[in-house]
Amino acid sequence: MDFMMNKPVTRPANPCFSSGPCAKRPGWTLEALGKAALGRSHRAKPGKAKLQAAIDLTRDILQVPADYRIGIVPASDTGAVELAMWSLLGARGVDMVAWESFGEGWVTDAAKQLKLKDARILKAGYGEIVDLNSIDFNNDVVFTWNGTTSGVRVPNGDFIPADRAGLTICDATSAAFAQTLPWDKLDVVTFSWQKVLGGEAAHGMLILSPRAVERLQTYAPAWPLPKIFRLTSGGKLIEGIFKGETINTPSMLCVEDYIDALTWAKGLGGLDALVARADANAKAIADWVAKTDWIDHLAIAPDTRSNTSVCLKVVAPAVTSQPADAQAAFAKSLADMLDKDGVAFDIGGYRDAPPGLRVWCGATVETADVVALTEWLDWAYAQASANLAKAA
Repeated sequence: MDFMMNKPVTRPANPCFSSGPCAKRPGWTLEALGKAALGRSHRAKPGKAKLQAAIDLTRDILQVPADYRIGIVPASDTGAVELAMWSLLGARGVDMVAWESFGEGWVTDAAKQLKLKDARILKAGYGEIVDLNSIDFNNDVVFTWNGTTSGVRVPNGDFIPADRAGLTICDATSAAFAQTLPWDKLDVVTFSWQKVLGGEAAHGMLILSPRAVERLQTYAPAWPLPKIFRLTSGGKLIEGIFKGETINTPSMLCVEDYIDALTWAKGLGGLDALVARADANAKAIADWVAKTDWIDHLAIAPDTRSNTSVCLKVVAPAVTSQPADAQAAFAKSLADMLDKDGVAFDIGGYRDAPPGLRVWCGATVETADVVALTEWLDWAYAQASANLAKAA
């Protein structure tokens, strides 16, 4: 690498590569929110119509089966996962599956908060994935489809049996709208608006299969449920939650933004077009990694590499021979340089992950911007390497 290389000429048109909240759709402006139902009750007809539209568009674009319920719930994806765990777990044993920080969080909830005695914990380190064939589907299973902080995803749903006895509870927040989800294999799916479609935070989506609904109506947890977790009343599903009658007050400004993103996605051609855009972005990174000797994917197996939260590690011997804190400082310096130059915002690795970079490649990102970013990454590496050499 030439330590004296000049800054690249081409800059990403949009420097937003954060893994959440993610880049807004191309062409987004504040005018997109002009029709928001503001200053009105979300329970009035205009507000309920907006919320129902968000649910209907979600079903259309994600190709959710007609007999699955879709609800808007509080507290982003975290709220949706917590709601599902607190409401559904405890009826049978559970396998808690984790290979990154958010999955680890769900493990902690099951073991230390719910204190489930029959919880089996399966873990893998960053860059790896658990042996999917070791999962016991006689139990309920909680797992992330795409590890946002590790860049590791399940390759497909083939490991989930159709005749499973337990429920599958899937945190799909960095997978929905960028990866194809096999609905017949999933009983609970959660995600948030601020990921692949670049919506605003604080709202989560909860999608339930008929099997999950049956569990809700036939099983009562041993622990009390706060109001924002209650999906049933008198042993019956509260159907209004899945028709836009939200548990708490949503931001109608955020609802309008989500509808705008969904409408944009529908105009592109729906799910297939969104997946293709994310795949193209991830390929641009992969092509650069393949010809660049100082960087590599954090995800070890190619078929488990995310097409959204692409996590990278510095593998240059001059860096990996340094103490751990120096390696972390080197990776941070790359992100800091590009942030200061206005080239790429928020691409440092997640705080609990190994030192490195994380580039969001979801559908709202343009491939040309990803390609431009790789040239700037090479430039930043050259500058950081020069500084490292001087300090030696």
